[in-house]
Amino acid sequence: MTRTRILLAGALALAVAAPAAAEKLSLGAISDYLNGLRTVEGAFTQINADGTIQTGTVYISRPGKVRFEYDPPEETLVLASGGAVAIFDPKGNAGPETYPLDRTPLKIILAENVDLTRERMVTGHAHDGTSTVVTAQDPEHPEYGNIQLVFTGPPVELRQWRVNDDQGGPTTVVLGDVTVGGRLPDSLFNIQLNTEQETRR
Repeated sequence: MTRTRILLAGALALAVAAPAAAEKLSLGAISDYLNGLRTVEGAFTQINADGTIQTGTVYISRPGKVRFEYDPPEETLVLASGGAVAIFDPKGNAGPETYPLDRTPLKIILAENVDLTRERMVTGHAHDGTSTVVTAQDPEHPEYGNIQLVFTGPPVELRQWRVNDDQGGPTTVVLGDVTVGGRLPDSLFNIQLNTEQETRR
């Protein structure tokens, strides 16, 4: 599974019908929405750059934590926690591949304080009549790629996202039924604990 596919699985999108008419959302309102979003749990569908489709379950605990469980036959597990991303490949036996979360566009929405009004953070802010589309990047490291977020509202809701990173083509993630709010156990995101569990399989 390529790194490009992983960074997206990101998954904070809602696959529900958009309103017939909506107004362009401000960057401040979107930032407030993301900062107020603490936990998300639900199904996701991922459309990869080559047109293949994967499904699974995502768990998000802001700030900084996410877990992507891919359905069979993929069965890959991806965790982000403690500033690192770990990719568990069921076909390998050398432990997870890890790299810094800061080097992925995903960190933009997992940050403790999301501020889309920062200089050079947003490179695109448009409205198509039903949705507000925001393209954001790390202003200090634009070479890490960008993330395109699609919102509806008010009230603000994130519907889907598309990530373009330094590894290749875009990946789009859409979520099905999700639960927002509630408590998620820290063990879901513990890279060391999950490494031990995967080793015992």
